[in-house]
Amino acid sequence: MTAPPSHPPESAPHALVPARVLVVEDDEGARAALRMLLELRGYAVAEAAEGEGAVAHALAERPEVAVIDIGLPGLDGYGVARRIREGLAGAPMCLIALTGYPEIEDRARTATGFDAHLVKPLKFEQLFQLLEQAAPSSRPSA
Repeated sequence: MTAPPSHPPESAPHALVPARVLVVEDDEGARAALRMLLELRGYAVAEAAEGEGAVAHALAERPEVAVIDIGLPGLDGYGVARRIREGLAGAPMCLIALTGYPEIEDRARTATGFDAHLVKPLKFEQLFQLLEQAAPSSRPSA
């Protein structure tokens, strides 16, 4: 896992206070690309490549948002979401499912543990809109 930066990069025009985002993705390239994109937008990003590490980080660090790939090896994204929700005991954290499964039944299944369902290939503006809704302190002032 990568520790989140202590402050947003100088070039980050969108975030006043960086929202903390946990990216859970087993594909190293996809995880790195998403991390860089989020950091460029001013978010503080941590990473996990597998489910157990994601749960441990989420419960210890309590990021505002976790973007979780469903198709993880071992503990899958559904299990990650369930264990985070159980461990948080009602404390707020926005969980966003990131999946290659776009079917209606897949959306229904993610609705039981996740706040949103995004389908790969990811449309970044959809993700940014969800992040701004989940972490309003990260919105720029007008």
